[in-house]
Amino acid sequence: MEKYDRIKLILKDDFDKLADAKVLLLGVGGVGSFCLDCLYRSGVQNITIVDFDTYDRSNQNRQMWSELHEDEVKVEALKKHYPHLKIIQQRIDEAWVNSFDFDAYDLVLDAIDDRHAKVALAQKCYKKLISSFGSAKRLDPTKVQVDDISKSYGDKFGSKIRYELKKRGFKKKYTVIFSSEEAAVKEKGSFMGVTATFGLTMCAQAIKKIREGK
Repeated sequence: MEKYDRIKLILKDDFDKLADAKVLLLGVGGVGSFCLDCLYRSGVQNITIVDFDTYDRSNQNRQMWSELHEDEVKVEALKKHYPHLKIIQQRIDEAWVNSFDFDAYDLVLDAIDDRHAKVALAQKCYKKLISSFGSAKRLDPTKVQVDDISKSYGDKFGSKIRYELKKRGFKKKYTVIFSSEEAAVKEKGSFMGVTATFGLTMCAQAIKKIREGK
């Protein structure tokens, strides 16, 4: 069998839509790295990733390929595994979001931690945005959910995003991935079973939207 034969059995004629889609993935850490791998293995070929960081030892409990590339720039290391990637090494903050041109992309996948940047993303490109809320501090992947921003709950980080958007008069809808599980610790501990579930769920939602042409 060929590389994509099994995914083609599920997607049928929609598989070609994946090859044509232009996807921008912001952040390739515990959530973003698994989303990237899922997209790539599913046949999405035009992917641009944006991240500023280098890999360190603390990444190795949850980020794909991190144990092979300690002290290397993440986007450059990932291009070794996914040769067709387009990479941008850039810190994603509010100023960058406000200045960047998102028009070339069909989907924007937000796997970053910066609250102000996430709010700016929602305001600028909500129509094609899928955003991940807090995946840290949790142990139960079955509590991961997908819904409109206004229907998300159980996540203090998400609550802050909703508050900031409401303060700005933002009333639009966009897709978010969140967990209803109460945080297990106050510190920013991470369990790959949850962070990876966020990333794989983001990939599944991206494929769904590409198939629907949204």
